[in-house]
Amino acid sequence: MLKEAIYHRPKNNFAYAYNKETLHLRLRTKRNDVEKVYLISGDPYSWGQTKEGVACWKPWEKIEMTKKGRTDLFDYWEAAIEPKFRRLKYGFELLCGENKLVYTEKGFWDNAPLDDNSTYFTFPFLNEEDVFQIPAWVKDTVWYQIFPERFANGNRLNDPEGTLTWGSLEPTPTNFFGGDFEGVIQHIDYLVQLGITGIYFTPIFKAYSNHKYDTIDYMEIDPQFGDKETFKRLVQVCHEKGIKVMLDAVFNHSGFYFPQFQDVLENGEKSKYKDWFYIHDFPVQTKPIPNYDTFAFTYAMPKLNTGHPEVRAYLLEVGRYWVREFDIDGWRLDVANEVSHDFWREFRKEVKAVKPDLYILGEIWHDSMPWLQGDQFDAVMNYPYTNAAIQFFAQGKINAEEFVSKTTEALLMYPENVTEVAFNLLGSHDTPRIASVCNENTMKVKQLFTFLLSSSGSPCIYYGDEIGMTGDMDPGCRKCMIWEEDKQDQDLLEFVSKLIKLRKENQAFGNKGTFQILSANNETNHVMYTKTYQGQTIVFVYNNSNTRIRVDIPFNLKGKRVLNLLTGDYFIPEKVELDVVILPFDLVILSFN
Repeated sequence: MLKEAIYHRPKNNFAYAYNKETLHLRLRTKRNDVEKVYLISGDPYSWGQTKEGVACWKPWEKIEMTKKGRTDLFDYWEAAIEPKFRRLKYGFELLCGENKLVYTEKGFWDNAPLDDNSTYFTFPFLNEEDVFQIPAWVKDTVWYQIFPERFANGNRLNDPEGTLTWGSLEPTPTNFFGGDFEGVIQHIDYLVQLGITGIYFTPIFKAYSNHKYDTIDYMEIDPQFGDKETFKRLVQVCHEKGIKVMLDAVFNHSGFYFPQFQDVLENGEKSKYKDWFYIHDFPVQTKPIPNYDTFAFTYAMPKLNTGHPEVRAYLLEVGRYWVREFDIDGWRLDVANEVSHDFWREFRKEVKAVKPDLYILGEIWHDSMPWLQGDQFDAVMNYPYTNAAIQFFAQGKINAEEFVSKTTEALLMYPENVTEVAFNLLGSHDTPRIASVCNENTMKVKQLFTFLLSSSGSPCIYYGDEIGMTGDMDPGCRKCMIWEEDKQDQDLLEFVSKLIKLRKENQAFGNKGTFQILSANNETNHVMYTKTYQGQTIVFVYNNSNTRIRVDIPFNLKGKRVLNLLTGDYFIPEKVELDVVILPFDLVILSFN
């Protein structure tokens, strides 16, 4: 066994409290290097002893761990344990053939040092307040991202100057089509029929651009969307329809026309707001490269100094205000990784004090464990997870085994209770539309939606993707929503709606189902996995090739009632062996008990 590959850390995603009674412990080993792993554990204060009169007090115990998944390089093992006294000393016994190795915090041993627990890993105490507390409703939410300027124009009286006829031209960084809150209200039944239970709005606050990520006033609605009364009515309508509302907060940077920044431009070093930003020297210059910190090198987005007491007080009140006064259900935090951890810790306390089950979502595109330890965000936008699916199903950049490896890696990147509320998405206002990424192959789009909606986490659909809208990178991905039914892909719309319904009606399909890869074949380029919960097993098989394939289902289903979830047809196999024929770029979903 390769010792260099064996890894555990008694914290983060390798050792954590799943709930107030249960610990999850994980171990990494070299791929195919270990046949079995046992968790050796016991109470730190009774190790090697027995205690009369105390039920179930064991000096130590050994339980077999489950292989949770594998990547190109590693296998990952997991055990769930409920320590009687909420504290634990533990180590790992690894077996391969007749070879045995014991791994503890102090290194490797031929045999477990059972007479002394000082060498073992320690989970000091399972404090209930340290358990990652997540808003329970998020697990069952299917989100729909709306770019307000491009969803629907319901009130032409608030159109900005120069507004174009809806969808008359391709989108550019500077044109306007008049989308607003009234347009969302008028189409709310469309979202209800689709099965949506959460709306994520990109910024709605007063700003200069059509995308509104360059805020002028964080306390005011942009007049092109309506007023505060209209927004309050929108939130009420959504809540009446069972739909949560999440807003986008841009706290990393303001807009160029933010009054405080304009004051700095006008008064230079004499401005009382000069320390609200990171000004390198005076006078302030915007070109060729700004002499102040910005988002990227965009002069119109000066970075805010969230360590400054006045800036912090202002932004924290923004966070509280829209929750307190308008009853929103979540904040999505733009460029969240460039704002200090200290600010986000205080932000969480402040907004959760107003609404404890508020959802806090950070925009981070990479490994986000430092932000997901219960003191800052509830979740992040889970790009690493869905990027693997896009690379496999849509782009063909990776093969079946590589897809499984990347997927497993992403699933094990965080504790399970974090993964359950991860914000999973195929596309957004920052990425090309999936129909275009799939070269308008609708079968590939259906595969992607199936993977998205059968995954653990909280899935999000970018407006229009469900009807096959196309578009390249920004601004192409920000086209006006198509409302003419004869121009929509109605078959795709019906398919996505069916998937959402299946997720809601089958607990194994969604967040409660345990995910397990069954096979990944590079020759046929197919992937098969199961989702299981309380006796129900759902098998998903994807043919990501341009030829018809035949796949063996590795279960004895003879005489059992098997349901094809996509067609609604039942059948009872007459033989132990069951194989299914799958057409090019098609999929099969089978359910049985």
